[in-house]
Amino acid sequence: GVDEESSRQLVAYLEEGKRVLGVVPSKTKVVAERFFDESGGMQLVIHAPFGARINRAWGMALRKKICRAFDFELQATATDDGLNFALGPGLSMPVDDVFTYVNERTIQDVLQQAILQAPLFGTRWRWNATRSLAILRHSGGRKVPAPLIRMRSEDLLASVFPAQVACQDNAMPGDIEIPDHPLVFETMRDCLTEAMDVEGCKELLGGINDGSIEIFGRDTVQPSAFSHQILNAMPYAFLDDAPLEERRARAVSLRRALPEDSRDLSALNPAAIVQESINAWPRMQDADELHDALLILGVLAESTALASAAQNCMGAIPLWFESLMAAGRVYRMQSDGVYYWVAAERLSLLRPVYPKASFSPVPPAHLLEASDDVVYGLARLENEGVVLRGSFRTEIEEEEFCDRRILFRIHRSTIDTLRREVEPVPPAAFMRFLLRWQHVDPAVRLQGEGGLLATIEQLQGFESASGAIEDEVLLSRVSDYSSAMLDRLCLGGEVLWGRVSSKTTQKPNDESMPLSRSSFTRATPITMVLRDSLDWILGPTDPDSEQLTGAAKEVAEVLKNRGASFLSDIVTATQRLPSDVEEALWTLAATGRATVDGVEALRQRLGGTVRRPRRNNGRGGQDNSRTSLNRRRGYSRWSLLEPFDPVDDRSEPIARQLLDRYGLIFPELLARDGLTYRWRDLVRVLRRLEARGEIRGGRFVSGYIGEQFALPEAVDQLRKTKNTEANGRFISVSACDPLNLAGITSPGRRVPALVRNRLVYRDGVPIASMENGAVVELTNVSPEIMDQAKIALSVPISHSGYQMDRPDLVIV
Repeated sequence: GVDEESSRQLVAYLEEGKRVLGVVPSKTKVVAERFFDESGGMQLVIHAPFGARINRAWGMALRKKICRAFDFELQATATDDGLNFALGPGLSMPVDDVFTYVNERTIQDVLQQAILQAPLFGTRWRWNATRSLAILRHSGGRKVPAPLIRMRSEDLLASVFPAQVACQDNAMPGDIEIPDHPLVFETMRDCLTEAMDVEGCKELLGGINDGSIEIFGRDTVQPSAFSHQILNAMPYAFLDDAPLEERRARAVSLRRALPEDSRDLSALNPAAIVQESINAWPRMQDADELHDALLILGVLAESTALASAAQNCMGAIPLWFESLMAAGRVYRMQSDGVYYWVAAERLSLLRPVYPKASFSPVPPAHLLEASDDVVYGLARLENEGVVLRGSFRTEIEEEEFCDRRILFRIHRSTIDTLRREVEPVPPAAFMRFLLRWQHVDPAVRLQGEGGLLATIEQLQGFESASGAIEDEVLLSRVSDYSSAMLDRLCLGGEVLWGRVSSKTTQKPNDESMPLSRSSFTRATPITMVLRDSLDWILGPTDPDSEQLTGAAKEVAEVLKNRGASFLSDIVTATQRLPSDVEEALWTLAATGRATVDGVEALRQRLGGTVRRPRRNNGRGGQDNSRTSLNRRRGYSRWSLLEPFDPVDDRSEPIARQLLDRYGLIFPELLARDGLTYRWRDLVRVLRRLEARGEIRGGRFVSGYIGEQFALPEAVDQLRKTKNTEANGRFISVSACDPLNLAGITSPGRRVPALVRNRLVYRDGVPIASMENGAVVELTNVSPEIMDQAKIALSVPISHSGYQMDRPDLVIV
């Protein structure tokens, strides 16, 4: 019933929640999920898609039962999909026990008592009082003000149901007895059957008791995707009178997007457990502090004490213990071959039968084989909210106990570790990522025609100087690059070259002037383009041949009428000198109007001055030198550079191309890109792609304001690059390369994008540049590093970044 994209998002949402909970909640599977919030308390979410009326009845009854059991008022919420309870710092119970607090036999009595203390009863009471005309809405022909109606309804309630408005200090313990009065009966019935569905709730609880409805309990590090809607419920779903700004549920930090592998969210980080266990161990500097620690810990296994002493660099503990034992302040005891330490003041508390295993004071305390007294003691501590029970480590299947405060610190440390993975990286790390993303780093350079085609596909649309695009830009990314590879791709019809950023050398406000003569040189910006992408890279173009004059106009008309033509055909059609026709063609190429098959003609143009053919005054007055000219260039066909099927909206393909080129994009990064579209149009497309789940939005690179968007695989590679130690390698690139981002991703001046200019990076930081034959220092570094940077500037592009056994040397 929905389109493909909506279906994909729905399946991804269900899969994401199932990774955390292990099951998708349904009417036959109810899941209780518990996790810590930012305030140190815990949130309990019951995923029960039974509708708001049933969930409201269940939620109010549970809230009342928990309040009576733990003597603590809970904030609660009920929606169509589940319930939420904000557990305070002192509440602790097994998460599965929440399903046993009420049943189908006791829920109605508990719910009636809960309704009497809820704002729902007062609202329904006023409605029934006015509807039965016990309180008039109009008096003397005028409407009675709402505050007066409220006062009169309270007075009526006090006379009919005095226990409901009685002073709390004088109230008798136990349940409030409900009087047998028509208005009270009608109000209670409306609350139970209209505002709530008590009968449906009884069926739900009956299904839980007989096993027809499965129940699951989960302790998670962060809330699952299914709980986000319940945590952010609006005020109409509240079961208490706490205002929105004081809701504990608002203290939960929700992820903008969960990671690909969300299974880690249901387990604690082992490194966090170890670190917080070390932090929880008492710090002891002398024998007296060791004695104080034993008073707190009670019984301490000797092996545990020595192991923790080694972790905390407290090697003098055995000596301190010997001195305390000599003074009679501590004792050493043995049970089943295990030695224990105990303070003298705690001997009277020990029983004749000692526990068979030690309980480490550092969480999570692993219960191996404990006596019934220890289990009972842990249960009492759990009821008091001191410890929590659960499975905190994946490698241990047995049940574990942990101090609540320390467990919270472990949770916070685990979440902080996850957040550090998505923290913005510095610009230097981002530059290191770009060098690998665009395969300039020698470790990830591409090979073969497939690698060359992938490079062209990634860089298409970015214009580099024609004298550098083949010898420096492509060569720096394909390790075994040869000119024959590019020729085969061009002559095979897969790739073409041309200028796409400018269709005219005319100023926008000078349209009346004819087109000036433009020469194609090594500095003319061009790009390699896949023919399949030509439509959206060029975009719609208006015919502007009327701006052309002379040979350029005639040649353009021939190409427009005849299509792709050889040079000899154009010469014959225009009856002009071959040199004039050839120069007109290069003028059209320089202004982005024409291109030529293959790259050989471009190489000959850039290789030097073209020889002028001599005119033969022989028979017929024909120029026989055209024969030799065509033999050198006759196999190259010229054609107009125009789209076959122009795309009206180019924003989405351009956004995808920029993401493919850089991995992640933000406005500052696109300063030198010829495909730069208006950012406000790109942002609209990027937000739509983010909503589809195809890309991610967030803060990935520090130092830049505004929104940033990235491909998921680019985010993963960016994190790996950040966590990888820099190797100090020097990598030089051409100033015409897309990676010439000096002054953009780094402070300082920019390097002009000229053919012979170059710059060198070290660990993502631009060190120096070669501009007009002179070295310019871009960063303050040591003289040794600057000397190596100067050497790297003189290394050929194909060898840039390679090192010998000594890391300070670069192959020249």
